[in-house]
Amino acid sequence: MNVIETKNAPGTIGPYSQGYAFGDLVITSGQIPVDPATGTTPEGISAQAEQSCKNVGAILEAAGSGFDKVVKTTCFLADMGDFAAFNEVYARYFTSKPARSCVAVRELPKGVLCEIEAIALK
Repeated sequence: MNVIETKNAPGTIGPYSQGYAFGDLVITSGQIPVDPATGTTPEGISAQAEQSCKNVGAILEAAGSGFDKVVKTTCFLADMGDFAAFNEVYARYFTSKPARSCVAVRELPKGVLCEIEAIALK
């Protein structure tokens, strides 16, 4: 197993890694919409979904994978009222239409509006 670590995605805020690669499988930790260059979070669900997708993409790239190889995602929303706007952004990145679960949660780290985790092939 190899720990995935990249400066192109936010560093972890707890006792976990950005992701793991083993064999032909890549698993990312949930990515919240923190800009790794500035440490800031954009305003609004569309901008936050965009940044979360970029963060997932950076981890996939560091592992030798990409969005086209994602087979499963789990998405967390702070408000299901944001579902349509989130989907609009998500669809631009996850064009292969992987299997997905999307749930509303009471609260996400740092008060963000969304989080995305992915399982991909190399």
